[in-house]
Amino acid sequence: MANYAVTSIDLNAPRSELHDKLALTGCEVSYNVLPAGAAIPFIHTHKQNEELYLVVKGSGTFYLDGELVEVKAGDNVRIDPACERCIKAGSDGIAYYCIQTKQGSLSAYTMTDGVMVEGKKAF
Repeated sequence: MANYAVTSIDLNAPRSELHDKLALTGCEVSYNVLPAGAAIPFIHTHKQNEELYLVVKGSGTFYLDGELVEVKAGDNVRIDPACERCIKAGSDGIAYYCIQTKQGSLSAYTMTDGVMVEGKKAF
């Protein structure tokens, strides 16, 4: 078994979940596309997972604990598990990645977890 996985998704599909496709063990990732004016209208919270939304195309509005927050391509939104949330696409639609991970589980990141492999060059 390889130490990595590679997959492709249809960037026009309404939703692509990567958990199973990549055998993810530390997070859930989905790519989502909503056409102009469409919404994920149900307000919800999570039990343990915080969410990170990475808006890559278009614009929209988040409902976050009763506030309406406008977002556009390039914006990133982190949401605590207890935050009430839903999203609606703007007039140009919206495409975004949503990453879920257990709140408080990050113990190391690039600068503290990365280890240089000495004596090897890739390119």
